[in-house]
Amino acid sequence: MDRPNYITPAGYSALRREYDQLLGDERPKLVETIAWAAGNGDRSENGDYIYGRKRLREIDRRLGFLSRRMKAAKLVDPAAQEDRSRVWFGATVTVADADDRERVLTLVGDDETDAGTGRVGWNSPIARALRGAAVGDVRRVELPTGEREYEVIALSYPAG
Repeated sequence: MDRPNYITPAGYSALRREYDQLLGDERPKLVETIAWAAGNGDRSENGDYIYGRKRLREIDRRLGFLSRRMKAAKLVDPAAQEDRSRVWFGATVTVADADDRERVLTLVGDDETDAGTGRVGWNSPIARALRGAAVGDVRRVELPTGEREYEVIALSYPAG
């Protein structure tokens, strides 16, 4: 990886929970089903066996991905941010565009993004543009729909 995989403690816990659930619960049950299906004879037309093997490959791929992401993760607690006057990792920022439409965004790790709730990845175009901005700063963002300017209206961090 060429850039750090910053993640909040809550985001890391979510990755860990998914990993543990797949490895400790779903995968063993699936292996048991596959073993049972294999014992039923002809595997070429055995739906349980074929689907089970396919799902097992998917789980193993996801486990490998989660393992790599957790290994590369750099935990950053936004509540411990020292410079709360500027936008850094974990900040919740209210921005307004030229049409005075406001958006509330929280800058989180790339593994924690959820655009529907305003959680944008640290390496997204808008997050990169907002890094280091203070209240009142105007930042230009290159988006797929074109260039836009956003003014930072408010800025906060979780309580420490």
